[in-house]
Amino acid sequence: MNKKEAMEEQVIRKYQQDEETMILLFAQWCINHDLDPEALYQRAYPHQPKNHVLTKMMERTVSKEESEPISNQLMLDVLQLFGNDDLAFVVHEEIAKQSSD
Repeated sequence: MNKKEAMEEQVIRKYQQDEETMILLFAQWCINHDLDPEALYQRAYPHQPKNHVLTKMMERTVSKEESEPISNQLMLDVLQLFGNDDLAFVVHEEIAKQSSD
């Protein structure tokens, strides 16, 4: 493997790690707000199969009592940073619902 291929592989691995962190953050945010991460994901992406990375990251979440707070704005910013605009829209809807309760 040459230097260019090695660098490309490293960039891909880093992106995948960052993506997993984003998914873990999303799953934990959902837990913290008594929401089902898989149901929200399915609402945002109804034609996609089950997200196996989300399932894997859900195993790493903690109870909302054990979790550090995750601000709504941070969650929206991170989702949009990764181009998950549909999921950010669904999260925004849930934030609006909880604000009106």
